[in-house]
Amino acid sequence: MTSFCRHRRLESTCPICSRKAKREGKPAAAPRRTSTPVPGSVRRSGSTRRRHSSGDLRVRRLARAADDGYESALVPGLRATADAEVLAEELAFSAARLTELHGDAPPGLYGEAARLGREGALDEALWLTFEIACVGPAAEPDDAFGEISRVRVPWETGEVPSLADATFGPRGFTDAAKAEGALGAYRAWAARGGGQAAALAGEPSWTPERRFDRALERLALPGLGRAQRYEFLLTAGALGLADVRAAALHLLSGDAREPTVVAAKRVFGIGDLLLVARRANDLASACDLPHAALDLALVNWARRTDHPDAERISCGSTAEPDEDALALAHDALEIPEPDEPDDEDA
Repeated sequence: MTSFCRHRRLESTCPICSRKAKREGKPAAAPRRTSTPVPGSVRRSGSTRRRHSSGDLRVRRLARAADDGYESALVPGLRATADAEVLAEELAFSAARLTELHGDAPPGLYGEAARLGREGALDEALWLTFEIACVGPAAEPDDAFGEISRVRVPWETGEVPSLADATFGPRGFTDAAKAEGALGAYRAWAARGGGQAAALAGEPSWTPERRFDRALERLALPGLGRAQRYEFLLTAGALGLADVRAAALHLLSGDAREPTVVAAKRVFGIGDLLLVARRANDLASACDLPHAALDLALVNWARRTDHPDAERISCGSTAEPDEDALALAHDALEIPEPDEPDDEDA
């Protein structure tokens, strides 16, 4: 009997499966065995099984790249070269964004926070950075920080911004009440810790990586999600406002729907977050990138592969993908070079 592969083609003629089987030296798959119905027997079909009410269930069909046989031990969840290309581009952009934040001219309000830190107004600088993380830069690069500038309040006022009519960026909060609650909880946390800088610093003997880990744990305040905590600490460290540096993605089981967690499970092809973290470390090392670059890169990868027309989340960055980082990512992910057309003889 003829056997079909998972691509709904004949296994012997499928360009993907036949090539893979030849590479691995596997024999052709045996024909599938079918059973003959026993007269008088009752066959349970889908129509006779218990049906559950769909309620408000909505099925969303996403545009996904076709499986072309791509494989990489670093990203076992990817099956299409196009998806690997997008991941390499987003890793390169995220690396360029980090370089921009570390530089002399961070974009928008990040530059103002860095200036405040240099001038000794560390509380104002950290508070502004936290406000940016909670509201989130807008998707439009021309006015990414306009809404944050409109709603922000100085630290010295002792108040939190009124966000009832705020428009949040793609990586900010989605609920105004939760955002205001998180900002208030952060103020109370800083007061208990002797100020923002002291609360973030922890023990003098801690390394920047250890300090990042502990600060991320301590900032698990009511309403404050992983995305905002991670982004705040990442940017505060990059701007020189706190001696913190990310050495992992810090994916938690309680954040199952958080975009980075969802994207990481898809890219690394597994749901166990311990193994996801291990594979994320391997990818960062292979691409010679800081671990912090993976966070935004994974979110943008999912955004662009699910919706090809979607723009990447720039977080206010004006940087272009780093060419060296892109080349390293291509090599690490073993993305094949595009075939060049043959030159025609004159």
